[in-house]
Amino acid sequence: MNSFVLIKQVPDQSAKAGVNADGTIDRAKAKRMLNPFDCFALEAALQTKRLYGATVTAITMGPPPAIEILYEAIAHGVDQAVHLCDRRLAASDTLATAYALYNTVRYAGDFDLVFCGLQTTDGDTAQVGPQLAERLQVPQVTYCESFEIQGEKLIARRVTESGTQVVQCPLPAVVTVANSAHRLAYRTLRGVQRVHQLQRDEVERNQVIQTVSLDDIQADPARCGLKGSPTIVAATEKVGEIGGKCVLFQGKPIEAMVSDLLADISLVELVQR
Repeated sequence: MNSFVLIKQVPDQSAKAGVNADGTIDRAKAKRMLNPFDCFALEAALQTKRLYGATVTAITMGPPPAIEILYEAIAHGVDQAVHLCDRRLAASDTLATAYALYNTVRYAGDFDLVFCGLQTTDGDTAQVGPQLAERLQVPQVTYCESFEIQGEKLIARRVTESGTQVVQCPLPAVVTVANSAHRLAYRTLRGVQRVHQLQRDEVERNQVIQTVSLDDIQADPARCGLKGSPTIVAATEKVGEIGGKCVLFQGKPIEAMVSDLLADISLVELVQR
């Protein structure tokens, strides 16, 4: 059984990231981290290894520093990785990204499951997973909270606005994992030791982590990057902090607290405005 997990390196939301003139994030200056939503997808993929003996391959698309999150995935137990790295991918929107990842998945080989995070913190679109499933022409399960595999069938519980829903579909399939799923377990000692070995041994590293270009995966450069992106960032705006006042009423009967609330001058002024 083969499981793929798509992960992305994103700017650290706790640090300030600049914006380029074209509206894209200045990733060269921003601190980097593994997309928090992808942690749930990574854990789901590793569950298939622990429970069903799957081989897990992590796939990422990004500049050279993105190899850092592949090392992180290997430290958690991933078996191998593919790094799609090409300058022509810069400024890809979701359509161009899904196209490039589709070709990368095909290059990586046969799969039973492809796990994706629900969305990314730098885009928040939740579009790439479903677009990838459409290109691969396989079933998709979105907002997946838990799952089990029975033969050639996936049975999943997915989160909905009104509760949960249990669905099933044949394999292979694409699964986007909800952030209410199992949290990512700690890195293993064996995984950390393996990463140190890969960082020291270039030959072994190249065997475990394949770095590929658009030419390697036979993707059309005209459908990638800014050229292949029909959507653009028209403008960006910095939203300032919203001020306000909070008054806490407690320790009295409800009738008395309501009277105190209505007597609060600042609240009355707010209602009048």
